[in-house]
Amino acid sequence: MYKALNYWVFGGFGGEKSPFEFIEWAEKQGLDGVELTVGDAIKEDISKEECRRIADFAGEKGIGLRTIATGFYWGKSLGSPDEGERSAAIDFTRKYLHVASWLGAESVLVVPGATRVAWDASRPVVPYQTVWDQSTKSLLELERLAEELKTDIALENVWGRFLFSPVEWRFYLDQFKSGKIGMYFDVGNCCLYVRPQDYVEILGSRIKAVHVKNWRGDALAGGNLHGFGEDIMDGEVDFKEVCNALSEVGYNGPLTAEMIPFSRLPDLAIPDIGLATATAERMKLI
Repeated sequence: MYKALNYWVFGGFGGEKSPFEFIEWAEKQGLDGVELTVGDAIKEDISKEECRRIADFAGEKGIGLRTIATGFYWGKSLGSPDEGERSAAIDFTRKYLHVASWLGAESVLVVPGATRVAWDASRPVVPYQTVWDQSTKSLLELERLAEELKTDIALENVWGRFLFSPVEWRFYLDQFKSGKIGMYFDVGNCCLYVRPQDYVEILGSRIKAVHVKNWRGDALAGGNLHGFGEDIMDGEVDFKEVCNALSEVGYNGPLTAEMIPFSRLPDLAIPDIGLATATAERMKLI
């Protein structure tokens, strides 16, 4: 299965390493691909020509660019009741989809919305139904472009107090009929409530991409963000069961490690090339 690493552990949130450096490093680690991030690894206003240069370089190195990600949606939400904010999120997503198309990526990671962003007091608390209605409206506006560009909008299960279970996700995703809106399933993010293999069994072909991380909910971790540690093998995820479940539903998409060591808070101290290298080795074991 295709094994990749997300940019943030290698280049940080400030874009300290170029996409070319990341791709070259990934080749040396024996990975199949990388996940570039819009807003740091590559800028929001990147041109088609620049994307083509990155894609050509990745092709020369034998490194895939099957998914891209972003942290944009924590500041501007597709599920916002503020029409100006929602419009800005839609405009960004249109550009984001084009960037993916220029890079040759299959899927873009999108956060559909949040009722509350616990780590950002400046963000408003929004009613659940409002997030459902507004994010649905936004995604219906974007669905045609995703079809035209042949790029999946892959919605990630995140800690936004919205869509808590795989059954909720199934109802939500089944509103969209094109097949271009599915799930970016994060196996660690769901552990607070549900085993990851249960998500796979219930959502099946709706899963477009998979993020790999781990989480511990014991007293030491405190049941919070600190549970996302520095060793992808240390936690509640049973990777054998998860991989078996993915195989059962016929999943053959990317497995991308998203190693953000929140256990280090309040100082995340990334980029961390040593942690990136260790995670690449762990991915080969998984």
